[in-house]
Amino acid sequence: MEKLTLTTPALLFSAVSLILLAYTNRFLSYAQVIRNLYDKFMANPDSVLRAQIENLRKRLHLIRAMQILGVLSLFFCVAAMFLIYIDYMGVAWWVFGMGLLLLIASLGISAWEIQISVKALDLHLKNMESKKD
Repeated sequence: MEKLTLTTPALLFSAVSLILLAYTNRFLSYAQVIRNLYDKFMANPDSVLRAQIENLRKRLHLIRAMQILGVLSLFFCVAAMFLIYIDYMGVAWWVFGMGLLLLIASLGISAWEIQISVKALDLHLKNMESKKD
């Protein structure tokens, strides 16, 4: 087994920070879309808007899960660094491994959320095609 040093978990800081920034940007853009969709829906509630609302609700819940898992991953990396610092290497290995697993879960949910986003855009395309005919 290789030696775990303070720099190993620290390497994830920049990656996790960038991922959390991307998740936050997604959240903010969805918040804007929801605010615009609210006005449209109040003026004219139709089935396409209802489908978009349901889709956005799922995506918001997924983004929340992605952000929580990303933050926990960062927390576990910091905890692993502290454990390495106080020379609890066995526990540090497990804590760092848990941080990696949390990051993997966050990225997996992100991939799922991207699939749902594509379905949302497909709703727009289908609606435009039906108006064209």
